[in-house]
Formats: sequence, C-alpha cells, structure tokens
Amino acid sequence: PELLPPARPDGSRPTVIDVGVNFLTKGETKRLEKLIADLERTAGWKVRVLCQRYPETPGLAIKDYWGVDDSTIVLVADKGLKGTSNILNFNVGAGLDDALPTVFWTRLQGRFGTSRFYRDNGEDVAIMSAIESIVYCAPDGCVDPPSEATLKPRLGL
Repeated sequence: PELLPPARPDGSRPTVIDVGVNFLTKGETKRLEKLIADLERTAGWKVRVLCQRYPETPGLAIKDYWGVDDSTIVLVADKGLKGTSNILNFNVGAGLDDALPTVFWTRLQGRFGTSRFYRDNGEDVAIMSAIESIVYCAPDGCVDPPSEATLKPRLGL
C-alpha cells in the first residue's frame, strides 16, 4: 500500500501508476489517462495500468485502491526479475468475457508483450499498443487484436 499514490484533491485516484520503473513518460501517462477516461465514459469499462518490477509491487492492495470489479481491466506491466518475461499481464473482469474473450488477451499479450517486442519498440509502445487495442476493440468486441499497422497511426508512429 505504501507504493500507491494518495488520492487526488478531488478524491479520484490515478488510473495509471508507475512504481518507480519509468516505462512511461508524463506525456504518455496523460494520454493513457485520457484514453481510459474516454473508454470508461463510452463503454463503461474501467481500465487501469500498473507499471512495476517484481518484487517492488503493491500486491493485492491495488484491488481495493482501484475498486476492481467485473467491468475492470487491470494491465500490469512487469518485466520480472531478469527482464526476459512477457511484460503485459491482464486481469479481466468477468463482465467483459463476451466482448473480449480469453483468446483476445492471450493474443494481445503475445503480440505486444514479448521481450522481443519491447526490446525492439520500448516498454511504452508495448503498453500504449495494448491500451489502444482495447479501445479499438471496445465498440464491437474482438477475438484478434488489431495489427501493428492498424495501430501505428493511432499511436502517432
């Protein structure tokens, strides 16, 4: 819990938290927070992003901190102890299974979360691509995440 930032003056909590790993710039964090707020407003889905490096992790305290429920997606970006593991891990609320089934999350993780992808493109691009994929798929649902070519204009690349 001591790794989690305090609530903002208005009582809200940040939707993107970096526990000292600096995967995202302040500008990228701000952009993600806007994407997440827009998605929550249009689709009713709560997306939260936690950037950490095991063992420096807030653990299960994050569930209460963010009020995780059946319409919440938590993306945990963590390279692990050696930095060779898949960086993207998803905890998905049961209420989202119809729109984005389990196979979507497996494919999303395999497309943007591999150590090869984040070594070649950066941790920030891996995280941003994952969130952009969720936003892209939110209106109609997906089984396959969008391709890198589809996402490049959305990412400004």
